[in-house]
Amino acid sequence: MNMQTAISPAAELPLMLPTRPAMRYNFPRAWRHFKNLVKDKENTAEVAPIFESLPWTGAYEAAKKFLTSERGKAIRDSEPCLVEILDDHETLRKLPAGSLAHVYCDFMEREGLSAQGLVDELNTYRSPDMYFNDQVDWYFRRMRDTHDLLHVLTGFGRDALGEQCVLAFTYSQQPALAHLFLGYAGAVEIAKRKTVKVPVFRAVREAQKLGKICPRLVEMPIRELLAMQYEDARRYLGMTEPRYYRQAHAMWRAAGVDPYDLMAPVQQAA
Repeated sequence: MNMQTAISPAAELPLMLPTRPAMRYNFPRAWRHFKNLVKDKENTAEVAPIFESLPWTGAYEAAKKFLTSERGKAIRDSEPCLVEILDDHETLRKLPAGSLAHVYCDFMEREGLSAQGLVDELNTYRSPDMYFNDQVDWYFRRMRDTHDLLHVLTGFGRDALGEQCVLAFTYSQQPALAHLFLGYAGAVEIAKRKTVKVPVFRAVREAQKLGKICPRLVEMPIRELLAMQYEDARRYLGMTEPRYYRQAHAMWRAAGVDPYDLMAPVQQAA
């Protein structure tokens, strides 16, 4: 694959600032915030501390290994800011019909989403002392900015089960215990929600396995993937159909249950 290169501000930054905190587990803090989240599932402010308490302990080493590779440097220079690339739908729509770019734009416009919107949402929960002006931060931003692209590529929707599957898939790509913990905790809540028995845990486990097969999306040339035909991009990444996720949706719909309304508040009888 040919990659265009351009001067990126990230290239002028230090690889990793020495003031970055060590990645350590804090299980009591994670459990405390998780219990708060269970009490109020709409309180998404509880999610960020869980990720801070159950991090990907090897993230710094993975980032540095990629950033110091020739491939990593080329991608860093050609894609200085994924948000600008992903939110420029006018440019993306100029790519061939049927490309990943078109499928991505369709998804984001249908769902009323934007890459910048996710940044703004997460920034409301991010403490000021978590900002570091180094190249590792560029790598971490890509992990954030590829979230909705993962939905599109994997086929997991924004329904409750789809979100848990994306968490499990992401764990295999970026093994923060928080991804796995929240993914399976969410699956427990889904399994308790309805009497229709569907393969919820198999779907989440399958997503975790699929994430192992796919190369880390954060380390892939996103511009080139967007220009590919959708199915070609999925094949290139080793993506296969999420069989149990599709089966769960079919079983819910057959029982008259909308998978996208699964976690709506239960109405109390008068």
